[in-house]
Amino acid sequence: MISPETISAIFETARIEEVIGDFVNIKKRGVNYIGLCPFHNEKTPSFTVSPSKRIYKCFGCGKGGNSVSFIMEHERYSYPEALKYLAKKYNIEIEEEEQTPEQLQALDEQEGLYFVSTFAQKYFTENLFKKDEGKAIGLTYFKERDFTESTIKKFQLGYGIDKWDDFTQHALSSGYKIDYLIKTGLTISKENKHYDRFRGRVLFPIHNLSGKVIGFGGRILSSEKSKAKYVNSPESDIYNKSKVLYGIYFSRNAIINKNNCFLVEGYTDVISLYQAGIENVVASSGTSLTTDQIKLIKRYTSNITILYDGDEAGVKASFRGIDMILEEGMNVRIVLFPEGEDPDSYARNNHASEVQEFISKKAEDFISFKTNLLIKETKNDPIKKSALIKEIVKTIALIPDGIYRSVYVKECSSIMNVPEQTLMNELNRILRRKFRDKNKITRTEETPEYEEYKEGYKAEKQIDMDLYEGEFQERDIIRLLLMYGDKEIIFEEINEDNQKIDVPVNVANFIVKDIKSDEIYFQNATYQLIFNEYESAIEKGFIPDEQYFINHADEKISQLTIELISSPYELSPNWLRKRILVKTEKDRLKLLVVSSVLSFKAKKVDKMIIDNQKEIQKASNDEDRIILQQKHISLKNVSRDINRKLSRIIIK
Repeated sequence: MISPETISAIFETARIEEVIGDFVNIKKRGVNYIGLCPFHNEKTPSFTVSPSKRIYKCFGCGKGGNSVSFIMEHERYSYPEALKYLAKKYNIEIEEEEQTPEQLQALDEQEGLYFVSTFAQKYFTENLFKKDEGKAIGLTYFKERDFTESTIKKFQLGYGIDKWDDFTQHALSSGYKIDYLIKTGLTISKENKHYDRFRGRVLFPIHNLSGKVIGFGGRILSSEKSKAKYVNSPESDIYNKSKVLYGIYFSRNAIINKNNCFLVEGYTDVISLYQAGIENVVASSGTSLTTDQIKLIKRYTSNITILYDGDEAGVKASFRGIDMILEEGMNVRIVLFPEGEDPDSYARNNHASEVQEFISKKAEDFISFKTNLLIKETKNDPIKKSALIKEIVKTIALIPDGIYRSVYVKECSSIMNVPEQTLMNELNRILRRKFRDKNKITRTEETPEYEEYKEGYKAEKQIDMDLYEGEFQERDIIRLLLMYGDKEIIFEEINEDNQKIDVPVNVANFIVKDIKSDEIYFQNATYQLIFNEYESAIEKGFIPDEQYFINHADEKISQLTIELISSPYELSPNWLRKRILVKTEKDRLKLLVVSSVLSFKAKKVDKMIIDNQKEIQKASNDEDRIILQQKHISLKNVSRDINRKLSRIIIK
């Protein structure tokens, strides 16, 4: 259990722009930061981070929260896990008792998978440095690849003892469930027997963005042909290989700083380049490049440089990956290493400066690379050359940005010695066909899509109908409390000497006391909860600020607070420098608060009048009808009085 004092320290210390900056490439814009939302696919940034309010808000998908909720949402962490992550990041000490086997049994499944994966990594690394077999085989192998001890420890490399169930028995005796061992793939179950997946292999732990171990890649060192050279963890609740990049946890800051990501194929490629000082490097973990992996890189940079080994056949097979990168609106360059070399061997055989210089000089844009690689196959054959040109134009057509497309068309025209207009005509033909294919399905009453559309429309209309009268006014009152509750507004009063004096009143005090005096309640339950908390706090002599509600234990209150205080707009500082004065809400706060409270009351009275009229129609005797009519007159008078104060003219 984490103490309230420690939780408070974590919230106070965590800088939301730093926390989110570890996962998303955000750039300063005015007083806030903006970037591409990590929770939905977007091409125009709508994800805003406010350091002053300590919140994030996406105005595209609606997600919002604080530092803790971001870690929970992004990493699928529990609340305590997210707190521990931030405590570790900011060196805040959390004292916890070591978990007993009974406590481990009680862990929820996902948390259990994380725990057993971390446990396995530590055990495998310990084998490497402390067990004779690990030192003789595993550590020797890594040192033969010129990995330093600090590099081995940084990447948490390890070794699995070559016995059938060495790790499995050790984990079971330490209190871990066999189900978790099987679900992570560390243990294989067959015919009621359990044995280790990674026995006799050197191990490369795979980390998620927050540094937790989620899987392993294991390389066998023997020459047995019956065994696969590499074995990877199977997919689980915490490991989806198509959404993971090896090394991303270690490289993300370098990717942001360099504004470029080097993409390689293997684990050792990543480690060798990293050790050579090229830290902005990741690998696709033994899978073909996926859209999810590209989007993961896109969070940090829009530039990818693919580093291929000297195998031309392998490069041609991976052209689809280049197309996928371009489709995501990213810039791609390619480096082809000399024949017989790969990034790992080149980094080991050359000085770090030579490796960096080679990559810098050899990086080509995709048109030059593709053309130089395939032009040899045309051998002055016009038909083959025509097919190559069409292939390149087809790739250019994948680029979503029109300006980039036109630049690449010009370059292709120059390289292939083909008129630019000819290429542009072919490009436009491809784009028109894509547009037609995309819009081929039309919604008609005969298509299934029409029924989905119709049902969606009905649901949308139902939501509109369900919005109660007064929602806007209730919402505005709570928004003013959250944003300006502790601010003062000045009222004029006449003292005993018949002199005008200024009386400062807190916004929260004014709103709460005025609404309570008329015994008015909110129809929205969450609004009422927030109002009640203000009332209770005022009675205790303090006014809670927006952070109190942003970090509230009730998620509904926290989410509503973030929604109400967030805005996609901000006043440009250039206006102030140019002496363009724009009145803000703070400048007219008194008028805003008073008019909002009156509008709130007016809407409530209007609702009471409507309800009373319904009661009059239902009245079964004259006596009840007379009482209700008198109430109607009284309510009408109250309504006129409120609207008079609001300078409204009622015509009805």
